[in-house]
Amino acid sequence: MRPSLLPAVVLLLLAAAGPARPGPAAGVEVLTTPAGIEVWLKREPSIPIVAMEIAFEGGASLDPEGREGLANMVSGLLDEGAGDLDSRAFQDRLDDLSVRMSFDAGRDAFHGSLMTLTENLDAAAELFGLALAAPRFDDGPVERIRGRILAGLARDEEDPHVRAWRAWRRAAFPDHVYGRPVDGTPESVAAIAAADLERFARTGFTRDRLHVAVVGDIARERTAVLVDAVFAGLPAAGAPLAFPDAVAATGGVTVIDMDVPQSAIVFGLPGPMRGDPDYYAASVLNKALGGGGLNTRLFEEVRKKRGLAYAVSSFLHPHRRAGLWIGSAGTRNERAGETLEVIRDVLADIVENGVTDREIADAKAYLTGSFPLRLDSNEAIAGMLVAIQLFDLGVDYLDNRNGYIEAVAAADVRRVARRMFDADGLLVVVAGRPEGIGETAAADR
Repeated sequence: MRPSLLPAVVLLLLAAAGPARPGPAAGVEVLTTPAGIEVWLKREPSIPIVAMEIAFEGGASLDPEGREGLANMVSGLLDEGAGDLDSRAFQDRLDDLSVRMSFDAGRDAFHGSLMTLTENLDAAAELFGLALAAPRFDDGPVERIRGRILAGLARDEEDPHVRAWRAWRRAAFPDHVYGRPVDGTPESVAAIAAADLERFARTGFTRDRLHVAVVGDIARERTAVLVDAVFAGLPAAGAPLAFPDAVAATGGVTVIDMDVPQSAIVFGLPGPMRGDPDYYAASVLNKALGGGGLNTRLFEEVRKKRGLAYAVSSFLHPHRRAGLWIGSAGTRNERAGETLEVIRDVLADIVENGVTDREIADAKAYLTGSFPLRLDSNEAIAGMLVAIQLFDLGVDYLDNRNGYIEAVAAADVRRVARRMFDADGLLVVVAGRPEGIGETAAADR
């Protein structure tokens, strides 16, 4: 039987909530519930809304071979009926309470999100807990969600950008779970049975893998009670996450033949893990090189000077078990070879000559100035707090993050460029009919 939120139970548990550890200026408290669940709380009483973000470590990395897309399919079904409520009744209840609930499967974690008015918090939390602890997986919703996923996969087959990104991952991680598609394949999705869905929910949602953040109009005592009401009934522990660290393959070029006028180019190299001391220098370096916007080296050389591509960018993508630096460009087939050559030349120049002081200053200004914009709602702050937990960055990260960026020296950026970039070692996938690009084999990792 699920815990209730009756006033008597609340009063009994108020005194049992563990002591809070306040964060510094960011006002983040870390508390432990009576059931032993750690929660990061940021109170914001001025607006009567509460957001809860959660993550279970594992995510799509737990998909069995041949059942790729299982976690993704589960994420689409948790709000399609739970406990005594079928899909229609569950959705009607969410609508009646004006509750926003969603789930998402990533490669390293399975995420959940709840946002509600404070006055509806108890009822909303009960639905959230039901979805995780007692999902129904009725035949009708299962086949409807399966059909939606299969239709999306069919559309993706016609999209050169999606094809290139998926093939790049397969080439980068041919023998690792990171090379598998999160949303699966038509064959793997068709093979998923109700028993697979039930097994994933039963074994993937365990308290030892859980991270929780709550932001909004709620006291810490009530937070502890609420979190236990939602999660205390889940299994205490799951099987160890057994997949190993990985390093992306390098040095190969793959061409996917598609009869389209423009080629989609994806390129990348191994990058720093999130806990790497060079991560912040790599962030500044990537912003100067191709990290979005018009003021980057790649945009200047590829788009502005030569008009080769309508878009070109790069980003750091740290997983829990691997680090990546990835970029992409889209260009006409007849200019694909030239585009890739310029990208390689830009990397080689940065390795040899470094990044200018002006580029570094501009990158720092962007990274520090844009960071607060990522924290513009209770939901966004809660999501950030969960991400901080997943990467073990510390409760004071929100206060210190911009300082980490400011502390990066120009010499660090130039050193990291030499460490990270190898123009000849780029792993490249091109979807289209590119001229001037031929296939080569990838190097051993």
